[in-house]
Amino acid sequence: MGQLDGEVAIVTGGGSGIGAAVVDRYLEEGANVAVVDIVEERLVEARQKAPGRVLGINADVTRMEDNERAVAETVEEFGKLDVFVANAGLGDAFRELVDIAPEDLEKTYREIYDLNVMAVIMGARAALEQLVRTNGTFIITLSNSSFYPDGGGVMYIGSKHGALGVMRQLAHEFAPRVRVNAVAPGATRTDIRMPASFGLDENGQRIRTHTHPDNKDAAVERVVPLALHADPQDHAGAYVLLASRRDGRAMTGSCVETDAGLGIRGLRRVRGGDDLAERFSVAQQSN
Repeated sequence: MGQLDGEVAIVTGGGSGIGAAVVDRYLEEGANVAVVDIVEERLVEARQKAPGRVLGINADVTRMEDNERAVAETVEEFGKLDVFVANAGLGDAFRELVDIAPEDLEKTYREIYDLNVMAVIMGARAALEQLVRTNGTFIITLSNSSFYPDGGGVMYIGSKHGALGVMRQLAHEFAPRVRVNAVAPGATRTDIRMPASFGLDENGQRIRTHTHPDNKDAAVERVVPLALHADPQDHAGAYVLLASRRDGRAMTGSCVETDAGLGIRGLRRVRGGDDLAERFSVAQQSN
């Protein structure tokens, strides 16, 4: 028996990165899943994961009509909606305000805030009636950048702080019928992209944020207590917890921080246990 047997979920940005890992885990736990993504090629692969249990929906979640269509198609296919994961997002690879040309500010703002904040609100509004019918749950992908500065540039930090406020207010507005929670991953080896206003790669695609030197494994592992540069799968269990009607039953307005211990980083040291294995003559293990 899976923890999500018989449940129906929508995962936006579900064709890659953390979204794809959540889709895989939800399928493993017994859910049927609608994968919403703006890139059709990703949906082709997603549909092959579990024929009959995966619905691929090509949609732009910054458009209200696309959110409504995604919900309608999901309910038509699977009969209901229990879980909506608002996961789609854009990064900014630590682009500071001084490094954004004045003429690009408005475009950059709209690209990042429209997806990281407005699309969350649109998804919640589109899904609300169906989630009320099922006493369902709404889950938002936040970030360590929802709590701390310098995990991105001003646009990313601002948008992720904004999405945290959205989560808390929606949890209040939707209680007691719909639970609203979030997961805040730390640095992750994923495919998150930057705004088109920051330029395109040789294939005409948005550039991956992990091309930035501060996103390299050694740079990340040096600054977090668990010395871990996470993979998308490392966060998926938190999404199962929040979706579970048994284990997440008492949770709303909560944020599960899967950030490799960033919040307990010390003032003198990043972590205090670097020598514990040596002191107890325990063999070192890699992450």
